[in-house]
This record gives sequence, C-alpha cells and structure tokens, in this order.
Amino acid sequence: MKIAVTSRSFSRHPTLRHELTTRFPNALVTFNDSGASLGGDALLAFLRGHDHAVTALETLDRQVFDHVPELGVIAKYGVGLDMLDLPEMSRRGLRLGWRGGVNRRSVAELVIAFAIATLRLVPQANALIREGQWRQLMGRQLSGRVFGIVGCGHIGKDLAVLLRAFGCTVLVNDILDFPDFYALNGLEAVDLETLLRQSEIVSLHLPAGKGTRGLLSAERLALMRPDAILINTARGGVVDEVALRTLLENGHLAAAAFDVFTVEPPQDGKLLSLPNFLATPHIGGSAEEAVLAMGRAAIDGLIDHEVPRPGSEVWRAAGLDD
Repeated sequence: MKIAVTSRSFSRHPTLRHELTTRFPNALVTFNDSGASLGGDALLAFLRGHDHAVTALETLDRQVFDHVPELGVIAKYGVGLDMLDLPEMSRRGLRLGWRGGVNRRSVAELVIAFAIATLRLVPQANALIREGQWRQLMGRQLSGRVFGIVGCGHIGKDLAVLLRAFGCTVLVNDILDFPDFYALNGLEAVDLETLLRQSEIVSLHLPAGKGTRGLLSAERLALMRPDAILINTARGGVVDEVALRTLLENGHLAAAAFDVFTVEPPQDGKLLSLPNFLATPHIGGSAEEAVLAMGRAAIDGLIDHEVPRPGSEVWRAAGLDD
C-alpha cells in the first residue's frame, strides 16, 4: 500500500501520523510535510505513484483521476464532499472511505456559541470596551427561544438534542422525514417558509448541491423576523450574502453569524465590518476532539471503503439526490 496524505493538518498532527503508520506498518506513506496547499500540477505530482490517499480540502476530479490512474482509494479527512467528483468516482469504480457526522458535536457547539454571542451582543460589547467605553448592552437569552434548524442530518440532530437544555421550541425542516426522532425530542417539522417566519434563530445544516445553492434567496431572507438571527456553519453558497448584508444594514435582521462563505476567504468587506455580523474562518470542525475523530475515520477509510453510488448515504450527504 502506498498512501499519500495531502492534508496539511493531518500531516502535522503527531497523534494521527503515529496512528496511521502504526496501523499500516508496511505501507509507504508520504505526508505533506511542506505545509503547501496542494492543487493543480503540485497535487498531481504529490499523488502520483500512490494507490491510496487521505485528502481534506483538495479537489479531486476527472483531471486528477486521468493523470493518476493508479489511485484507487480515497479516504476523506473531514465530512465535506463538495471537493470530490463522486459521479466520476462512481463511473470509474473508485472507492471512498468516508464517515458522516464525526464532527457533529464540534459544529453543534459552535452554533450554540454563535447563538449566545449574537443574542447577548458579545461582539459589540467587546468592541466598546476595547474603545475605552464602559456601557452595558441589553441582550436576550437563548433559553425559551424559537430555534429553527434547516437540515436535520447528523449535526442538525445533535444540535436539536443540545437545545433541549435551553428549553427552546425547535422547528425543523428537511427533505427527509425523521418522525421517530422528532417525536422523541419534541421537535416540530414545518415547511421552510414557516420556519423562516416563526424562528428567532435559524441555523443551516445543509450540503452544497444544486438543490441547496441559493436556497436562502433575497425573497426567503425577507420572510425572517426583524429580531431574528441567521447562523450558517454548513456550506457557502446556500445564502444570498449580498441580500443578507442589505437586511443587516437596514435593521431588517438582528444579526448573523457565519463560519462558511460562498468565496473563502470572504471578499465582502462591508459585510464583514458590520457590527451585527460575526464571522469565523471555517472552524466548525476544528476542535481538538473533532480533528482526532475525523483523522481516525480517515485511517479507517483506507480499508473500509466503497464505490459511491446514487441513493447511498454519501450520495445524499453530497447533495446529489436533490
């Protein structure tokens, strides 16, 4: 077995390096020790000669598969799939090692942090005190709020369970139905427009796909309450960010907190500078515990893998069944 580890963070993580080389003592392993972000010819050169790969944010498409025909197994470090051409992998019989939801608690806790920070005006209060001002700001509690979850997969379900501790009324919307889970946790399934109109906090947990791109258009964003907060820790491109900026500027939306953007790093300086907009650089899965879980899932994926097919969990998670 010849394994190429393209991921920079996996390559510099001593525990994951040790566990990978211990698990496969006879394998030839090439780590990305240069710390370079691999793409184009550099990615092709790094992968060439390897039959297995551990990848993260690198794009693997037809060009890569054409130039590295010896590559047969891809183990995904992380849960996002928008950088992999799954239909092409399926057509060629290439195998994917992937496990959904391994970072669910990390992302769900960030959503809770976003909700509390924006409700309690933490960024604004911090800015004031840094400017030498001592003035109390009146925020709101998370407890008892109407919380809307758009997308009830691994992360959406974990978030719903956490919100029980805050006594929130939780509305959910998903293209799939989970009646037993909804009943067990006291959730109400509603259509998207109802969720947007009634929720005081809306959190997005959707894959990037043709059915979710631009889902929260200007028209749908306008349905939200003026005191509502929008949180996106899912994927960029789901929200019309220009329309969002207008609503935040005009006071038609209380606040928003985003960990993901249509273009990363984000280019809209006006949006980023708004006092009621909180941004982080795609750190949803960057808790220490989540990194270990994702890395161990990728190590398992080097031997536990299958060809991605329509109708499978991985196909749905990639938004290909829309």
